Amino acid sequence: MRSFGKWLGRILLMLALAAGGLYAVKREEITRLLAVNSLFSEDKIIANFSNMDTLFLTAEIDKGDTPASPLPAAAPMDMPEGFDTWVQERTVTGMVVLKDGAVVHESYHQGTSAEDRKISWSVAKSYLSSLTGILVAEGLVELDAPVTQYAPILTGSAYEGVTVKNVLQMSSGVTFDEDYLDFNSDINRMGRVLALGGTLDGFAAGLTESFVAPGTQFQYVSIDTHVIGMVLRGATGRSIPDLLGEKIISKLGYEAAPYYVTDGEGVAFVLGGLNIRTRDYARFGQMILQEGVYDGAQVVPADWLAAATVPSANTAAGKLHYGYQWWMPKDPRAGEFFGIGVYGQYIYINRAEGVVIAVNSADRRFKDGGVTDGNIALFREIAATAR
Repeated sequence: MRSFGKWLGRILLMLALAAGGLYAVKREEITRLLAVNSLFSEDKIIANFSNMDTLFLTAEIDKGDTPASPLPAAAPMDMPEGFDTWVQERTVTGMVVLKDGAVVHESYHQGTSAEDRKISWSVAKSYLSSLTGILVAEGLVELDAPVTQYAPILTGSAYEGVTVKNVLQMSSGVTFDEDYLDFNSDINRMGRVLALGGTLDGFAAGLTESFVAPGTQFQYVSIDTHVIGMVLRGATGRSIPDLLGEKIISKLGYEAAPYYVTDGEGVAFVLGGLNIRTRDYARFGQMILQEGVYDGAQVVPADWLAAATVPSANTAAGKLHYGYQWWMPKDPRAGEFFGIGVYGQYIYINRAEGVVIAVNSADRRFKDGGVTDGNIALFREIAATAR
């Protein structure tokens, strides 16, 4: 499949070059398409994940004028046996561990640094969940309302009759192939729309098939998160970068302004396009651990987080559990949950131990059997031994 992708890239490039003047006009689009084609290649993936703004259209998020909030340092903890091997096997690029709000471990690998703004992939979904909770508390969004109430463009699509709560729980019932390793999957088709400057709203509205009634079955489909973004934009008349900056990012004292990858209309790729420093991912996690409080201010409603971070979606037996864009382990424990992104991105939170673990990786074997379970087991071991 990867060889086919490389062949397609070469054909597109040759056609573009032959077109002469057309290439001059479409050069950026073709460059982005070729970037998508090699985004996860072994020789480029690490650098790509730290430099997404050189590959795609982006929108910066205003972090506000507040100076970076301090992350106090505690005595470094001893990492579990086998940690260094795990870092190499999982191609970890950055890791920050907080214990009671203090840094007990911080390390960067594979030639990356603390200053890199690293791609979140689906950890971005957990950020959007928190923003949704704020707008629900403000009375601008209703969980039981149909998504078409806020995004009329979805009328007549597979999202007709789907509620806001359904998409938060990944239970829309909409047919969508999430296989990142299949060139023709829906998720990869969507990536090419993104690269060519197309419209993700139009992509969502073009989905017409469902496999089950809304709300009856959990099925992880990332386009559900884009629909959440459509709902929030429709409810407020504002962009997600503006909303996230005002409502959350500016409250956390980030070191560097994050940015979103966007489509051709400037719409944020909310299902996975956030780019943030590893330390700043940890700051967000600390706010979530503290039930939405940061520097003495309530950023995200505590009752929203209580509902969002417990199992509520109808997941299959023996699988990870799901709430409102947050995951829980197969054997859920009170106050333990995480955001997870493809290729090994995590914000792991363990309230009982007072631990937050932020991880960025470029793990091309993230789908191998037992990898996620092994990562969670390691995070639990770290949380149990952090001092």
